[in-house]
This record gives sequence, structure tokens and C-alpha cells, in this order.
Amino acid sequence: MTENIAGVDVPDSALAKDATELIRDTTTELIYHHSRRVFLFGSLQSRAFGITPDPELLYVAALFHDTGLVAPYRGTAQRFEMDGADAAREFLLSHGFSRPETDVVWTAIALHTTPEVPYGLDPVTAATTAGVETDVLGLRLDAIQSGDIDAVTAAHPRPNFKAQILRAFTDGFADRPDTTFGTVNADVLEHFVPGFRRTDFVDVIENSAWPE
Repeated sequence: MTENIAGVDVPDSALAKDATELIRDTTTELIYHHSRRVFLFGSLQSRAFGITPDPELLYVAALFHDTGLVAPYRGTAQRFEMDGADAAREFLLSHGFSRPETDVVWTAIALHTTPEVPYGLDPVTAATTAGVETDVLGLRLDAIQSGDIDAVTAAHPRPNFKAQILRAFTDGFADRPDTTFGTVNADVLEHFVPGFRRTDFVDVIENSAWPE
């Protein structure tokens, strides 16, 4: 029987079940519950936006979007968002999805911390960012009925979530600070890593190799 939370049908295909099992087995309770809320809130926000994202691709994007914060997905060479995007692409390709389909999910994950841009792209990309911004930043909560918010958080509680997600962010990329250049992730390190100083865009330009 299809699970329905706040009027949103949760995909129950073989792909969705495999994704759920994988994320439950390889990440944390924090990431699992947050990721499911991202799917649900992204679906609910999509109704307000008048868009219809593919539910299966949105589900995979939501479940994998923060995997780059934790082993075995996290690395040190690139932004954590790209680690998660790469993992989702590999997962989808292994399940027979086409490169264009995997590119949609890759983009949705890679851009989920980038303001504004995702809303001009595929509905899956827009909905993923909308779900993240609702759950993490509390943006556009007033677009969702209070009963639906209660239903989502009853199914996937968020106790002490603000502190927990900030700790997960810090732990997820404190050892690759250069990858936070030009992103909101630099804000996290500036708050929680003593001695961190963000790379300044103006300094980069003024100190570049170009002679004046």
C-alpha cells in the first residue's frame, strides 16, 4: 500500500525502496528524516508553485542531497553537494536510468544550496531546493497548511534539528574549507571553526596573476 503523508504519495517503486534502504543503512537518522522531509515539503511547495516534478526523481534527489556530508559518500576534493550528486547519478545509472534523467537529479543536488537559480530549472531541481529551504531555513512555511506541517513532522520528527544540522554541516566540510568559496557553506565554518577566514572574492580578483 502506498504511503501517504500530508496528502503526498511517497514513491513505492523498486527504485524508491532501494534508495530508502540504502540511505537508512549508510547515513544517519538525522539525514534520513531530513531528506524525507525535503521530499515531502518539496512536493507540497510544488503545488503552490504550480509545478509537477517527477516524484521518483524528486525522491532520489531528496534522499541523496546531503549524503556528501558523511562517509562513504564524502570526499575532500570538491563541494559536498557534488559528492551527493555523484552518488545519486551512480545509483540511478545502476538502475537503468538514462543520462539525461540522471543529469536532472545531479543538477538538483549540486545546486540545492544555491539561492534562486534552481527555480529557473527543471521542476525536480526547483522542488528539491524548495524542500531544503523549507526544512532548513523555514522559508515559505506559510505556503503550507499547518496540518500538513504537523503530519510531516509527526512522520519525520526534527528534535533539536537546527543545532544538529549545523553540526553535520561543520563536520561534513571543515576539512575541505577551500570548497566553501562563494557558497553559504562558508558561513557555517565562519561561525563554528576557530580561525577560519572565508576566501574573499575581491581579494582573488585584486591578487590574480593578471598584470595591471
